[in-house]
Amino acid sequence: MTLEIDVYDPDQYVQGVPHDKFRRLRTEAPVYHHDDPQQPAGYWALTRHADVVYVSRNPELFSSYERGALMNEFTGQHLDNTRLLMLNKDAPEHSRLRSLVNRGFTPRMIARLEARIQAACDEIVDTAVAKGSGDFVTLCAAELPLIVIAELMGVPQEDRHRVFDWSNRMIGFDDPEFQTSPEDGQVAAEEMWAYANQLAATKRERIDDDIVSKLIGPDEEGNQLDELEFDMFFLLLAVAGNETTRNAISGGMLALIEHPAEWERLRADAGLLATAADEIVRWVTPVNMFRRTALADVLIGEQQIVAGDKVVIYYTSANRDEEVFTEAHRFDVGRDPNPHVGFGGGGPHFCLGRHLAKFELECIFRSLSARVERVELMGEPRRLRSNFINGIKEMPVRFVSAPGV
Repeated sequence: MTLEIDVYDPDQYVQGVPHDKFRRLRTEAPVYHHDDPQQPAGYWALTRHADVVYVSRNPELFSSYERGALMNEFTGQHLDNTRLLMLNKDAPEHSRLRSLVNRGFTPRMIARLEARIQAACDEIVDTAVAKGSGDFVTLCAAELPLIVIAELMGVPQEDRHRVFDWSNRMIGFDDPEFQTSPEDGQVAAEEMWAYANQLAATKRERIDDDIVSKLIGPDEEGNQLDELEFDMFFLLLAVAGNETTRNAISGGMLALIEHPAEWERLRADAGLLATAADEIVRWVTPVNMFRRTALADVLIGEQQIVAGDKVVIYYTSANRDEEVFTEAHRFDVGRDPNPHVGFGGGGPHFCLGRHLAKFELECIFRSLSARVERVELMGEPRRLRSNFINGIKEMPVRFVSAPGV
């Protein structure tokens, strides 16, 4: 009997990630040839942790540049434009860009933001508690990454919601609520691109000891991001840093609401915040998958992958792999070790901002667990229609403040 499972259709993700289907694939067909409405040849869906890590760590066999790292098929000028993003590059060009942007994400540069991030979290939660109820995404989850990106990239705080709008329109291409036309995502990208260009032009007039200056200024050998490279990096960071952290916060709060014993553990022991942040990333997996293109014939499991084949690595499935995680389907804020692939499976595209993202999660849940006795759902969360981003659009809640707050 031929196995027929669909983990592509974005409609099903409105109800949440189809974990039962991914479990079947891991068990019965971990390297599964899947139909693809955009690609007659279909694609290989890889769902095991080991295979996701293997593809991630062997970029000489699996290219991000050849056809891009997203599921969608791009051609012509659109493909060329897509390849400008660091996300869609291979070595040596990816290595050069990565080394340059890494200068803005050193521990010293990030440490400058730590006090501001914790203060922002305290303020966000105090405002939410004072309001009493509302949409958790708007009140808590969306604000923090926008504030951080604004601080990180020198964006005036009054402009941060423009970044939110551009990001939603670019990523929410499968969700009719965020896009008014098929071209709107491209328009949003162009608007953000122009904004970044002006931001860099202003900063070049006064180079300082900040992150943007590090990104646009020369390194010790005189190498630097050119105008286009900075604009594209700003676009990538604004989307990646906004969407993923926002959805990790929302999804993490939902997990803690649905697992009240874990919420009480976290409230009782702030020492669990670091492991809780990792478990939230594993459990939620804000980015469901990325795509690679095989550059050579290679055998994975018992399946022959041929050069040119489309390969999709499903982080969301790998993070529930029963061969790797004890009680993989249990949410455990103290889980250790936790070799999740929520920041990627290693290799050159491992998440640049992972330490910053984890710190944001620790700070927001430190503020919430200290100031809130419990968060109660007041209605069903509304999820993003997307097979790419595991997102919550709206989550009506009521905040019950902790005694003495």
